[in-house]
Amino acid sequence: MRSGRGASLRTLAQAAAYLEGLIDRERRPDYDYARLDLRPIRALLDRLGRPETRLSVVHVAGSKGKGSTCLFVEAILGALGERVGTFTSPHLESWVERFRIDGVPVSEPRLVAAVERVRPIVDVLREGPRETRPSFFDATTAIAFLLFDEAGVDRAVIEVGLGGRLDSTNVVDPAVTCITSIELEHTDKLGDTEALIAAEKAGILKPGRPVVVGALRPEAAAVVRARAAAVGAPLRVLGEHFTVHARGDGSSPITHVFEAQGSSGGAPFVAPFALRVAGRVAAGNAALAIDCVRALGVHPEPALVRAIEVGLGGASLPARIEVLAADPEVIVDAAHTAHSARALAEALEALAPDGYVLVLSVSSDKKLDAVLEAVLARATRVWVTRSEPTRSLAPALLAGRVRAHTPDLPIEIVEDAEDALRRAREALPEGERLCAAGSVYLAGIARRVLGRPTARPAPPTSPAPTR
Repeated sequence: MRSGRGASLRTLAQAAAYLEGLIDRERRPDYDYARLDLRPIRALLDRLGRPETRLSVVHVAGSKGKGSTCLFVEAILGALGERVGTFTSPHLESWVERFRIDGVPVSEPRLVAAVERVRPIVDVLREGPRETRPSFFDATTAIAFLLFDEAGVDRAVIEVGLGGRLDSTNVVDPAVTCITSIELEHTDKLGDTEALIAAEKAGILKPGRPVVVGALRPEAAAVVRARAAAVGAPLRVLGEHFTVHARGDGSSPITHVFEAQGSSGGAPFVAPFALRVAGRVAAGNAALAIDCVRALGVHPEPALVRAIEVGLGGASLPARIEVLAADPEVIVDAAHTAHSARALAEALEALAPDGYVLVLSVSSDKKLDAVLEAVLARATRVWVTRSEPTRSLAPALLAGRVRAHTPDLPIEIVEDAEDALRRAREALPEGERLCAAGSVYLAGIARRVLGRPTARPAPPTSPAPTR
């Protein structure tokens, strides 16, 4: 089926341009979440032969931590010998990052071919009745299902895009669902209380399918528990049915132990693991991932214990308190909410005990004061910039907000994000670390600019001024 609209897509740039052209409804200020439904994605998948019905899915929702949990699930299942497809968003540097098979992004030709297959169907549906016009996320979700079906994966790990109940991914009949966390986010679309947001995210629960749940506050937890009871979804809750704690005397903050109830009332399930990512939040997400794999009920416990150790020990989380391999003096984190900023600040206490230089860009729709309160506490200098032309807060305005929080903190204003990152790295005093944070866009730029072996600048010839 061809749309008759121009030549075939042949390059990733062409495929990316097509996908970016679909981003209309999601970027409009009057975007009405309540008017969304699943008819467009179902219409699209019907015409593709319903690839999602041939997938065994781990379906992950949450305000924060869902991407990390997905990548941890992928790592454990991969260590068990499964072939795994993983769909997450957004990407940091390239569209291929959203679609992973066997732990690596799909090849550019494979993604281009999938976009080209979906494109004519999307174009026809977008010319039809409003109720079945696919959105950008409908299209990318369908592409993920198509890629994973064609690759014959054993398991698909699918991250919810927005909310849950009306999200494009909620057409699946999952083997396991997971809700990582609930906090006030996207309140104009999902509701202005944790209970309302929890109700949207709990919309992914399915009858008879186990649901793994993070440590929620009482208001949200009550909603999820009620939904689980209503649909008959067996509940597995962090801190109640399974736990994670630091191992030893605390001298090694990235070593942990997972403990859970034994199967059928037997001996407890215990699995030690180490993470390459610092912080209690990462350990909690790893615990959720472990229990998601346990909830599948298909792997014997001895094999699972070994896979947890191997898989999690080798797992990396791009832009999640990431120490760049090419330049260990640089830490990149996409933290842009109060919760994630606090998690970053906690991790930086161990990673940069003497303080850190901060490169900061924040989108204009974020709760800025809560983010600044966390990340500025131990910063020695701040470079403010703009990582996305239309969504980022103007650097001068951001600098003013930073100055209001910490009047004596040295601030540099650099409009271009690449220039800001390079200059901040070149001026980094010996013995300090550089942290780029506040935005997914900035994280992607930092990984591209500073994350290549050739990108590491020479040490400064003289220390830069500090406070």
